[in-house]
Amino acid sequence: MSELLKNKKRMLKELIMALHAGAHPDEMKEKFKEALEGVDPLEISKIEEELITEGMPSEEVRRLCDVHLAVFRESLEKPKAEVPAGHPIHILLKEHELVKKFVEGIYSLLHRVEQANDFEGIGSELPEIEELLRHLKEYDKHKVREENSLFPYLEKHGVTQPPSIMWTEHDEQREEIKETSKTLENKEILGFEEFKGKLLSHLKNLTDLIPNHFYKEENILFPTALRLIDDREWQEIKASMDDLGYCYFTPKETIGEKVELGKEVKEKAQEGEITFETGFMTKEELEAMLNSLPIDITFVDKEDTVRYFSQPKERLFPRAKAVIGRKLQQCHPQKSVHLLNQILDEFKSGDRDLAEFWVDVKGRKIHIRYFALRDSSGKYLGCVGVDQDITDIQKLEGEKRLLEPS
Repeated sequence: MSELLKNKKRMLKELIMALHAGAHPDEMKEKFKEALEGVDPLEISKIEEELITEGMPSEEVRRLCDVHLAVFRESLEKPKAEVPAGHPIHILLKEHELVKKFVEGIYSLLHRVEQANDFEGIGSELPEIEELLRHLKEYDKHKVREENSLFPYLEKHGVTQPPSIMWTEHDEQREEIKETSKTLENKEILGFEEFKGKLLSHLKNLTDLIPNHFYKEENILFPTALRLIDDREWQEIKASMDDLGYCYFTPKETIGEKVELGKEVKEKAQEGEITFETGFMTKEELEAMLNSLPIDITFVDKEDTVRYFSQPKERLFPRAKAVIGRKLQQCHPQKSVHLLNQILDEFKSGDRDLAEFWVDVKGRKIHIRYFALRDSSGKYLGCVGVDQDITDIQKLEGEKRLLEPS
């Protein structure tokens, strides 16, 4: 990092500490101007990376992002880089324009909701809010594409914290949209005053969170991406976005040559690794993965021959290695073979892709499924049997978040 950036970073750290101690952002506007003068979006990203690497909590860095945007917007608002139609950034910006209109629609309804005294007084606004909220739910596809297509390429170029911050804000938006929906669904249970209070709170949060998030993306994240990511990588990002799908519209334009999504995966694979379209691993890793799943897996080839079975810690049904090479029909009681043959015939003809059953075994509910396997042209390759104990799954209620204690 240059001496200039080191000085900028030091100044920004001091400003953050002052903010943390209670200083008002307006009082520090001039100091922020001095600290950020001549710093472009890529350099801001680098400063954020440095601050977090040195141990500053990401929430404090996010405060930096929020505050310097608030007090120094004019400097950051430079003419946007020109990108052709079909370019990932062009698509994301077009979607921003549409989402902003939906947010503006919500904002225009807030005053009418505030003035309402009962459900009758808010009756005409609720359908409009529900429709706008439906559009915001669709906007989740935009977030998914950024998280899975754009952010990984920024991380490849050493920019990890800005995408992390943007993902955190995506989740905040998701939570507000979810809670808004829940409030609308439970309006009769809540009673008018509680309903109105919760609805206004969530809607106001959305009209604040989304525009501020877009401002950061458009003035820091996207310009940084355009500086770092090369043309070939943008083609790969576009192919990945095409694969994930779009919201509101599907762009017809292409950029550059058509990219084979699995090509980069094959180039990264080491000798001896098994490659797939979506990744690669060693035989040992693949076997360990299959055996760690809490299900019994059996592969039967197109000739009805048993070729493989997994070995989970707790098997639901007994399996011996002697079964390998036997016909599937020989592994079932004769009284059920005619039903098995019917399923296999329908798999082979293409009339069926799934057969499922569930039985009670020693007080446990066992779900048994057979899936037809086909190649990209639809040719039958065989089938896979999956046996799963779903007794405890049936008892699940509510939610358990990823990092909550078990």
